[in-house]
Amino acid sequence: MKQCLPSNRTVLAVLTLVSAAITRTDPANAGAWTLPEGDTQIISSVTYSTAVASFDDKGDTVPTLYRKILSQVYAEHGLTDRFTLILDPEYAIATEGGPGRPTIHADDFAVKAGVRALIDNSFGVLSAEASYKTAGAFDMSVSANNDSGSEMELRLLYGANFKIFKYDCYADAEIAERWIAGARPNETPIDLTLGIHFSEKYTLVAQSFNIISGGDAHPPYRYYRSHKLELSILQRLWRGVYLQSGAYISPTGQNSLVERGADASIWIRF
Repeated sequence: MKQCLPSNRTVLAVLTLVSAAITRTDPANAGAWTLPEGDTQIISSVTYSTAVASFDDKGDTVPTLYRKILSQVYAEHGLTDRFTLILDPEYAIATEGGPGRPTIHADDFAVKAGVRALIDNSFGVLSAEASYKTAGAFDMSVSANNDSGSEMELRLLYGANFKIFKYDCYADAEIAERWIAGARPNETPIDLTLGIHFSEKYTLVAQSFNIISGGDAHPPYRYYRSHKLELSILQRLWRGVYLQSGAYISPTGQNSLVERGADASIWIRF
């Protein structure tokens, strides 16, 4: 069976998968930045994604069936000013299939735990993150054929604040190596974020989430790469509470989904 891969900072990680990095002067924080000692941040999100095609080995599209609902609660706590603890439980409900393949319905719980450490903040913010994730028997975003999704990851992160014309902006760049148990190949995620504070209450966030598989793929897996582009708006609702909503597409890839999706998150900082 062909690899079924949407991603993840996630992805989804990302959002992933993965949420946007916010400037150090803003009450919401993520990405390369660490939290001040004693501060806690919780990002609760729901993502709906779908695909009617997937990229084949040559990057052409072939019909497929894919739907997924992912709920996450991403939590961070400042152990000290230099060390931030991370806990990221998630629950997914997914359907995947296509011509000549059986349709699979799956649901599963996964949890990720880790720590982010500040390395240097003399020119921007440089940090490193180590984490471990177990996805039980099935996680549609990282496995096929009910394979285990357990993985270890080391991530290097860099963030900086700057101005574009009169607007305060930030950028966050991350690269990681992900070691995965079972038949699935190891992965190299590369995530990029640009945020523009175009008003006191609103921030425009543009992100790119990319995953490139290693050369250690074994059947049913093949080499794959997944690329996603997302635009979202982060809105300050009141002190310490934010709403982020956005949508993403997968414009290109190889042995991965032609995916599109929408997500919404509530950020709470205390």
